Amino acid sequence: MLVRWLLAALHLLAYGFALASILRRTWALRRASVPAALRSVFRADTRWGLSALVLIVTGLMRAFGGYEKGADYYLHEPLFHVKMTLLVVILILEVPSMLALLRWRAAVRNGVPPDLSKARSYARYSVIQTVLLVLMVFAATGMARGVGLPAGVV
Repeated sequence: MLVRWLLAALHLLAYGFALASILRRTWALRRASVPAALRSVFRADTRWGLSALVLIVTGLMRAFGGYEKGADYYLHEPLFHVKMTLLVVILILEVPSMLALLRWRAAVRNGVPPDLSKARSYARYSVIQTVLLVLMVFAATGMARGVGLPAGVV
């Protein structure tokens, strides 16, 4: 019981940290016109990555680790599929930003000014990811409340 509670709490807290981090990264990317502005981008990106990792690990543990209702429940729950689809889209949208940020980090380490011409595009991807993250919360809370399931199933 205690582990279930702690996993649920960590999972929910990770949503909050993820939301704050992605919003901060969006804001920082919009202002990244010179390499000196990248420190806040990198910090927010690291926090976004860590919170996403916590979300994924705790989510997998809760869904498939025997701590919650079990894999059979989740795999037959339509809102779980919505939530996982949103996660996949978020991860796909993350690839270009992640690769660019890796290049920018390497350039800064090597003392070379990075090409920041696409920073605003990556900020737009982050805005989309923010909306999708919020939709994931709606799917998760709907699932927890039995939305869409016949009465008595939950």
